[in-house]
Amino acid sequence: MSETQTVENPRIPACEYEPAPYEGPSRDDTLADRKRFVHPSVFTLYRDPIMIVDGHMQWLFDETGRRYLDMLAGIVTVSCGHCHPKIVSRVQEQMLRLQHATTIYLHPNLPLLARKLAAKLPDGLDVTYFVNSGSEANELAINMARVFTGHTDVIALRNAYHGMSSTSAGLTSLHTWRHDIPLGARVHHAVCPDPYRSVFDGTPEEIAHKSAEDIRELIKFSTSGNVAAFICEPIQGVGGVTMGASNYLGETYAIVHEAKGLCIADEVQTGFGRLGEHFWGFEMYDVVPDLVVMAKGIGNGMPMAAVTTTREIADVFTDRLHFNTYGGNPISMAAGLAVLDVIEEDGLQENARNVGARLKASLEGLMHKHELVGDVRGMGLMLGVELVRDRDTKEPAPVETAAVLEAARELGVLFGKGGLYGNVLRIKPPLCIAEDDVDFAVGVLDRSLTVAAAL
Repeated sequence: MSETQTVENPRIPACEYEPAPYEGPSRDDTLADRKRFVHPSVFTLYRDPIMIVDGHMQWLFDETGRRYLDMLAGIVTVSCGHCHPKIVSRVQEQMLRLQHATTIYLHPNLPLLARKLAAKLPDGLDVTYFVNSGSEANELAINMARVFTGHTDVIALRNAYHGMSSTSAGLTSLHTWRHDIPLGARVHHAVCPDPYRSVFDGTPEEIAHKSAEDIRELIKFSTSGNVAAFICEPIQGVGGVTMGASNYLGETYAIVHEAKGLCIADEVQTGFGRLGEHFWGFEMYDVVPDLVVMAKGIGNGMPMAAVTTTREIADVFTDRLHFNTYGGNPISMAAGLAVLDVIEEDGLQENARNVGARLKASLEGLMHKHELVGDVRGMGLMLGVELVRDRDTKEPAPVETAAVLEAARELGVLFGKGGLYGNVLRIKPPLCIAEDDVDFAVGVLDRSLTVAAAL
């Protein structure tokens, strides 16, 4: 190629939606107020922060009207699409009638959503408690398991993220998310079954088996021999889209049940059809958990979460009062009901399967072109690309990952990042994304990896 030739940037797909002109506070004023009045731990992703003021399906718009393809979905939260008209309509209709009354009174939305969730889960998992966030739901699940079993010790995984409340932060094992304060007493972290960075050798199935056996040893040497619970994300989200082979959860659940513990599936990111092949992540492993935690995609952006379990486990928790002011709020329940309807009506799980397969194959193709790409993993529209400086040593490439994010943003695509070292691109768009969109995103990523490799 001559010095005068240039490669055209990938062309962003068309979008019929036109946002209304923005007339609110300026970006500079907003940034200044945020720095002055908002807690400094509330961080932004980009070197030059983006101000997002409008959204439509898979698209986001800044205050100037510039359009971006959202490949992170509000951190895996916007399942059906930004401002999906069917969901907005249902929420608006409910707001006009009743915003809040608490669960001490009857309202049809609460049991209706609980019933619809039960229909999506295996037989027996049919009693739901609604709360406000995944952190809160994970904490509630742990508390229910401890009360039911009469035991205290809990096993989570290394590289896991389960939230920011006291107990859920204790379940989280990434040191970058943990202050040196008491968190989650009697929590033990077992080896992560991810074959890419495993402490064990062997095939993915052999690594999964050895990782499950590590839990058996952990129970022997770090507990009384009985445990309250084991909690696991079927695919780790914040940890960088890591997962074990298909035999992992089956073997692990058996070991935990032998120790009188309950098994909790944290479906905060993997649930609601995102994986394409399965509505729930635990279905990949052909297991049935004792409790299922859900959040994020359940509300398409509304702050809501839930724990679903069996009648037997739920009943034991009624020997004391337990109350949640906003859990079961009629507006949140209306959003949840609309989400389940839209997933079915719009064929979003099928879209996640088909478009996700196309996207993953294209990402795998980039491995042949870019040495930075060490691993591509995940399922459906929950994918991760791990960037490394050396494929043999697997040295993480966090600086290059940040450069990819910045370059992609300049070209109109918003990715996320995760992993302990901040070197995994998190690719988890709204489930309504189209094939042309993912082709555009991969083209942008191709260009961005070239930019990062030149650093």
